[in-house]
Formats: sequence, C-alpha cells, structure tokens
Amino acid sequence: MKRMNSRFSAALGLIAIATVGLTACSAGTGTSESMAPSSAAAPSSASAAPSGSSMSSEAAMDPAANLVGAGCSTYAKAVPSGEGSVAGMAKDPVAVAASNNPLLKTLTAAVSGKLNPKVDLVDTLNGGEFTVFAPVDEAFAAIPDKDLKAVVADADTLSTILTYHVVPGQIAPSDIAGSHTTVEGQDLKVTGSGDKLMVNGASVICGGVQTANATVYLVDTVLMPPAKK
Repeated sequence: MKRMNSRFSAALGLIAIATVGLTACSAGTGTSESMAPSSAAAPSSASAAPSGSSMSSEAAMDPAANLVGAGCSTYAKAVPSGEGSVAGMAKDPVAVAASNNPLLKTLTAAVSGKLNPKVDLVDTLNGGEFTVFAPVDEAFAAIPDKDLKAVVADADTLSTILTYHVVPGQIAPSDIAGSHTTVEGQDLKVTGSGDKLMVNGASVICGGVQTANATVYLVDTVLMPPAKK
C-alpha cells in the first residue's frame, strides 16, 4: 500500500508540473484550461468508433459471454441482478451504467461533475464507442486523502487522469493485450490474458463488461498517465 501511495504521489507531482506547462502554453490562445472537459469531448461518435470493432455478436447476445478476471464471480455475487449487474449494465450507455454499479461510486462522481463541477464527461462517454478501464471504489480509497483532494480540486489534472482511463473504440478481452492510445493522448499497456490481465501494472478485476456503447474493465488501481515531455 505504501509503495502504491508513494508512486501515486510522485506521478501526481509530475502531472502537476506538466499541467502547469500546458496551461502556460495555452495562455496566449485565450484558453485557461488545457484539459477541460470540452477538450476531452473531442472524439465524436464517428471518430471514436474504429472501423473494425472487436465486439462479438456473442457478447451482444450474452453480456457475460466474454468476461475475464478473477473477480468476476465476486462481482456477480455482490450485484447478481438489477441495473448494476452485468446484464443490467449492458442496457445503458457507459456513464449511466457505471452510475448504477455500486462498485463504481467514486468514479461516477468524478466523471459526472459531482467532485469538480468543471469536469463533466458524461455526454462524452455516452456519445461514442469506448473501452473504459474503471477503477473500483477501493482503488480510490487507497489514495491518500490529501493527494485525492488535490487531484479533485484541479480540473486539468482530474481530466487528464480520467481521460487516460478511456480508449476510443470497443476492445474485447481477446484483443485487449497490447498498447492502446487513450483519449488523454498517451498510451497504456495491457499484458497477460484471461484472469491475469494487467493494465500498466494494475490488475483487471473483471473485464469485458458490456454497456450499450462501451466495453468496461474494472481495475484495482487508479491509472496515472506518464508526464508529458
């Protein structure tokens, strides 16, 4: 726990430095926020969905068909039915589906403007096709309170971190291994397979969870984007 907290604090410092630099560069253009929600909304429905979606017809018919991750059974026991279950989430766009999942309360608050009114990504997330790496509540709880409050208070930093968890286009578990460019602009890397999938060193609790417009991978750690050079 101490190791992850120290890594988070160090990464947070680097992001803060990078954010200051980006904001300074944009000062002459009349924009005060380099990573405001409007910037994150850039990928439209047309551009966000790749021509070769890896969504299978089997997954469309059975939302649980392609699930991977050692925690899927625990998730199923915790939320066996209703809107927050695997079957329930498949019926709604991703931001709505996440809001119904009791494991994703903090993430939902972060993307909906409840934690910072300047960061509201709901329309963006519901408006295209995405692969979302969704930290569960315990992942946010592992972050020192002081660091979490600092992130929430800075709209640029919060937007940067949140959009780093989103990849344009839906990617099924069978195709998820490898590097993927995020909406934030930098790459993340998925390694392993089956119940041992990792994302930048974070474990996938349950992946391949379908929503009406996204494929979701619940992860046990908040992912930190590398500082931009």
